[in-house]
Amino acid sequence: MKKIKLTQTKSAIGKTARQKATIKALGLGKINKTVEHNATPQILGMVKKVSHLIKIEEN
Repeated sequence: MKKIKLTQTKSAIGKTARQKATIKALGLGKINKTVEHNATPQILGMVKKVSHLIKIEEN
């Protein structure tokens, strides 16, 4: 399965509770933290909702 690398680039302070929960569910929470996930439809939907806070790289 295809992998994607996510890096948080902006703070979640001042964002909605739903966006904060999505960032946490993706395993992020601090600026410049990087995680890898499989590119499943569920993960891609979460990424789309917080795309303004993260940087996405495809492997």
